[in-house]
Order: sequence, then structure tokens, then C-alpha cells
Amino acid sequence: MLELLQANHFMSGAALAARLGVHERTVRRYAGRLGDLGIPVVAERGRHGGYRLMPGYKLPPLMFTDEEATAMVLGLLAGRRLGGLAGEATESALAKVRRVLPAALRERVLALQENLGFTLAARQGVASAADVVLTLAAAASEGRRVRLRYLSWQGAGSDRELDPYGLVFHSGRWYVTGFDHQSGEVRTFRVDRVRSAELGTASFAVPGGFDPVQHVTRSLAAVPYAHEVEVVFHTTLEEARVRIPPAVATLTETDEGVLMRARAEHLGGMARMLAGLGWAFEIRRPDDLRRAIRDLAADLVRLAET
Repeated sequence: MLELLQANHFMSGAALAARLGVHERTVRRYAGRLGDLGIPVVAERGRHGGYRLMPGYKLPPLMFTDEEATAMVLGLLAGRRLGGLAGEATESALAKVRRVLPAALRERVLALQENLGFTLAARQGVASAADVVLTLAAAASEGRRVRLRYLSWQGAGSDRELDPYGLVFHSGRWYVTGFDHQSGEVRTFRVDRVRSAELGTASFAVPGGFDPVQHVTRSLAAVPYAHEVEVVFHTTLEEARVRIPPAVATLTETDEGVLMRARAEHLGGMARMLAGLGWAFEIRRPDDLRRAIRDLAADLVRLAET
């Protein structure tokens, strides 16, 4: 209704009801609701009556219902907590949303912002350039190849042609997965390491059944670390999947139990993870993991005795 009144100097109740697909009584209720939000809707009675906005009133470009404003602010606050884009962008967006809200709703939104807490335990996010994220999203949506300037974790730069199959936001970071023409394989890249992204003219089609989230989590679980670990848990596959995310390890059901394949940079950390899961387990490799578990057990006994 607000959009119709913005676009038309005056509309009758019948015309508004017809355009909105509601009864005229509902139109009167909508007019009252807009008035409650601080929008001066003038209702003219009589045979030729109708509705118009008060002359000279400058309407803000955006208006939200209570539910829409709550969803918008909650999304922005959660995005600020999780990271992924520059914090300045979130603060600027929140400020703009607050400015365009009517006074009564703005006070309620401010109360939500000031009194909302998060229990999210995700690590601090790593910001990616918004223009890179949007370019990759557009390329994935339109099926267009992109040219990337990419910086590896070692600091080496490379130019790559990528068919982006999808974007994934995981544990505070953006990832893009797709067919990398340099390696001839489907690869996963961290978006915060993309220095520039340009849309190309070549097109592509995403393979049927391809799941970007599944591919990214599997790629992260296969990152090469110093140690390859294989452990069999005496539990069910369903229970193991609840406790061990796919980005940490791959899980396979066997006759002995659930086989976990993972990689670890430090075996001490792997020993603590195994102990914390609380299941009986058998180590297949590496042998040094047994020593790490014995060391952990000795540390716990010493702490208990003191």
C-alpha cells in the first residue's frame, strides 16, 4: 500500500483494495498501521474519498515491518559476529537501517541491538572484499568463467581461470569451489586470498548433483598436515557424525566400528580431541599418536594428584 501511495497522488479505497487483493476494511486497517509507524496517510471520506500521503511529507526510501526490521538487524549483527566482510560495512548498514525506520520502530530495534547476546563460538572471521564476493556470486549464478589473481598461503601470486560452482561461508571464512583450468581439477580457494576477480565471457555448466558445501568441507578435511591419522571408534556412524564435523575428518562405517581418517599438525591436539570424545578407540596410525596419548594421560594423573 505504501508503494502504491508513493507512486500515485491519490487512490480510492476500492482501487487500493483491488490492487492489494484485500477488502476495503483491510485497506483502512493498513492506513491505521502506517499511521502508527509515523507515516501520515490522509483518509478522505465520501463517495469520492480515498487515501493519499500528506503533501510535503518526504518518505524515507525503505520501510520495514517489525518482523522485517528484526530479521534485518539480527542478520547484520550475526554477520558482524561471524566476520567474513569488513566490520565497517556492517556498522554502516546498521546505521542506514536505523535512519530510515520510523521513530517508534527505531527505538525497538535499538533495544534489540543493545540487549542481544550471542553464544556463537566460531573463531574470529577473516574479512573478504565485498566486490570479490559479489563478482564470484554473479559468476556462479550466470555460469560465467572468472579470472582470478590469487595469493597462496606461501605468498606466491598466480593468475587462474575458474568456473565457480558455488560460494561457501565456513567457520568465519569465505570459500569458492569450482573447476580450476590451471590444475585441470575441481579446487577450493579461500576468497580472502583473491586479490581481484574479473568476469569473463566463457560459459560453463555445473555438473549435475554437485554440492559446493560438501566439496568444501571434504577439501578442508584433506588439507595436508604433518601427520595422517586413522582411528577406529567403537560407536555408531550417526553418533560420530554429530560430534566430528566433515571439515575435521572423514568417517566410514566398518565391521570394527567407525573409521576416522584425518590429518593433524600436532599429535598432542589430536590426543586431546580423542580423549574428549569419550569413546573407546583403536589407533591404526601413526604410532607416535600412542605416545601422545600416554603423555596426555600422565599429565592428567599428575594434575589429579596435585
